[in-house]
Amino acid sequence: MIVAIHQPQYLPWIGYFDKLDRADVFVLLDNVQYKKNEWQNRNRIRTSQGWQWITVPVLYKYPEKINVVKINNAIDWRRKHLNALVCNYSKAPFFKEHRLFFEETFARHWEYLVEINLHIIQYLNRALGINKEIVLASRLSLREEPTERLIDICKHVQTDTYLSGKDGAKYMNFDTFAQANIQVTFQDFHHPTYSQLHEPFEPFMSIVDLLFNHGRHSLEIIRSQKRR
Repeated sequence: MIVAIHQPQYLPWIGYFDKLDRADVFVLLDNVQYKKNEWQNRNRIRTSQGWQWITVPVLYKYPEKINVVKINNAIDWRRKHLNALVCNYSKAPFFKEHRLFFEETFARHWEYLVEINLHIIQYLNRALGINKEIVLASRLSLREEPTERLIDICKHVQTDTYLSGKDGAKYMNFDTFAQANIQVTFQDFHHPTYSQLHEPFEPFMSIVDLLFNHGRHSLEIIRSQKRR
């Protein structure tokens, strides 16, 4: 069985769901330090002018962990995010199929960043037809050292293979994995090209760009690139 482990991101990009698709269990690593100006509270969507950020404002105090980071609801971000999706994707072929979910999502009050990230990731997991088990790391009893934390997760979900991102080798101790009889493999994702509402093609957008444009065919497009 294969486990993949990744921080919970906001409206993640396509490669995030390629990783989810390759795994049997996907663990959201929400009990590590929050990183400012990365992907945990923002992502990019396609516009007629290229792309734009949509960012969830947070009340972050160093060195808080992801699962305790609160959203700054003094800012009217939910209305702005829904408007951004409607304005830029209302003419996309499959936007109507998912509009109600996002309307209901942005109508809700969210206190913690991890809550809305988990909610959206779970929905996209189903909408794409991936349907894998998703587990929050903060609900597990884990050691703090990075490699030991990963091994503890692997043991909890009873897996013999850990699917790492391409940069995982920079911080992992492979001898420790070997001693625990856990094989380490690496994601080698090749970004697909697909039709968007506007040209030229802009890669590395949020997964919603692919989903709104290609609907039920999105997972086929993700899987279309050669996997090693």
